[in-house]
Amino acid sequence: MADDGTILIGKSWKEERLLLKLANRHGLVTGATGTGKTVTLQVLAEGFARAGVPVFAADIKGDLSGIAAPGDSKPPFVKRAEEIGVKYEPDQFTTVFWDVFGEQGHPVRATISEMGPLLLARLLDLNETQEGVLNIAFRIADEQKLLLLDLKDLRAILAFIAENAKELTTQYGNVTSQTVGTIQRALLVLENQRGDIFFGEPALDIADLMKRDRYGRGIVNIMAADKLMANPRLYATFLLWLLSELFEQLPEVGDLDKPKLVFFFDEAHLLFNGAPKALLTAVEQVVRLIRSKGVGVYFVTQNPLDIPDTVLAQLGNRVQHALRAFTPRDQKAVKAAAETFRQNPKINTAEAIMQLAVGEALVSMLEGKGSPEVVERSLIAPPMAQVGPCSLQVRQQALAESGFKGKYDTMVDRESAYEVLASRKNLAPEGEPVEASTTGGGGILDTIGGWLGGQTERPKTGPGSRGGRMPQSMAEKVLTSAARSAATTIGRQVGSAILRGVLGSMMGGGKR
Repeated sequence: MADDGTILIGKSWKEERLLLKLANRHGLVTGATGTGKTVTLQVLAEGFARAGVPVFAADIKGDLSGIAAPGDSKPPFVKRAEEIGVKYEPDQFTTVFWDVFGEQGHPVRATISEMGPLLLARLLDLNETQEGVLNIAFRIADEQKLLLLDLKDLRAILAFIAENAKELTTQYGNVTSQTVGTIQRALLVLENQRGDIFFGEPALDIADLMKRDRYGRGIVNIMAADKLMANPRLYATFLLWLLSELFEQLPEVGDLDKPKLVFFFDEAHLLFNGAPKALLTAVEQVVRLIRSKGVGVYFVTQNPLDIPDTVLAQLGNRVQHALRAFTPRDQKAVKAAAETFRQNPKINTAEAIMQLAVGEALVSMLEGKGSPEVVERSLIAPPMAQVGPCSLQVRQQALAESGFKGKYDTMVDRESAYEVLASRKNLAPEGEPVEASTTGGGGILDTIGGWLGGQTERPKTGPGSRGGRMPQSMAEKVLTSAARSAATTIGRQVGSAILRGVLGSMMGGGKR
């Protein structure tokens, strides 16, 4: 990185640089397998880290872990550095490794309440009716002040609903034991895929992803995702949850000289494949608004067409590696990808995409006024850290020096819904209906879901309250994506359940 607030990406007839002050306008790295996307991702991550910007990236194949080890001056990298006019200087970066399964990094967990019904429904592949029952489960837990921390808590509240389906139907809408049973089976499948490891406490503290080392460099957070990819839906849901938590917890900061955090979303097409309209709308809103929190989001995938147009339009900084066009459908995809750039009259963008060699790319970054530059065919700069997986010794040393040893290693199972329900038969005295709550919680994505369906006023005071609106009842067919549970992240006390409605308040006119 130069001292002028930029990151060197590569060189065409000029140096191609990313302006740090526009890095929160998001970005896109695309290209076929084996064309150099991971190297470009590493170049960007190194540049941000040098500039003091923390980085979070999912490591699909393990190759990105090499950023924790110094580069070894391989001839191709030294030659490339000379070609673009820089000196190759081996470097390494302070790295924290994370792993949902706790095998290759510190464990990462979230509580059921933090995940919220909208994302859980996506994770479990539930239909609209099943999602509605899931919302009822969260509502009842909310009203009875029952903590939903792990999957056994959710199972317990669902079992209660099945046992009292008749009574609950008159209050919340139709509830059948068959629907509950379908959700329970989906939870069993998730458990068999080891998804239950992800839910529980201690939950991840977002602040731990936003640290700098003693030299002022941003720490690079690497999420081991090679095994997580065996369950693509869990992978996509986890990253989307993390993104929504960043949006929820970070304050508004406007445009900064550089981002507070950069978030790389590899295999981004998994986020959008088969996603319901409400979730796609939620993602679009989060991507559009999270830049004001100082977070830059960079999607990495094979083709720009993997990203919905509403999201693609928000990705200003772009690097396109080669695409292959062996079939008419491929050729159509190449043409469409070429049309997403600001055209350069000196090159045929579509032909260039098919001709690019490994380590070359079409680059278009945002200019000083925020408009995209004309696309240029560029040589990508070499990473200065190791390219390829780091050794086990390097990983173990990074884990030992991260400062998180012991903080997340052991799961804590405190008293929650499962234990409380196991000690009593009913949530309410016999014959006494469960009174509808006017509060909820579960994250920014659920708030958007509620805004889409219709809402009523909610309290503007209490723990975590930000004013705004909340959903109406299931009978009016809006509870499907609206009612939310109390936020029960680690360290929060059980109190009045408050819907975390940042977007709800923005769209509904309430205070934030």
